[in-house]
Amino acid sequence: QVQLVESGGGLVQAGDSLRLSCVGSGRTFATYVMAWFRQAPGKEREFVAAIRWTGRSTYYGDSVKGRFTITGENAANTVYLQMNSLKPEDTAVHYCAAALFPASSGTYSQTASYGYWGQGTQVTVSS
Repeated sequence: QVQLVESGGGLVQAGDSLRLSCVGSGRTFATYVMAWFRQAPGKEREFVAAIRWTGRSTYYGDSVKGRFTITGENAANTVYLQMNSLKPEDTAVHYCAAALFPASSGTYSQTASYGYWGQGTQVTVSS
């Protein structure tokens, strides 16, 4: 069983920064892509960022480009999300996701591409 555990969420003011962490554990496994999604109340789950370990390529949703940075440690199945210049519209539960098999980069923004999910960590940004 693969488990993903997120941490680092909290309540901050607009313009502040937060760093989320996600650690994968369980049976021996290797991830191909790890990603962050978020979901605000009443909205669909939204792609935030992904990192493909091969070449350490990164991908971002339009709403966070230039403000968020995804990094991680492949061998440790760990991924981080550095969030700067936070806005009230960033308020959401942020989820970590992992894909164990290769897939086209065009699919990284789709929730169906990921077989494992964490429980989520709440990020609240006040104005």
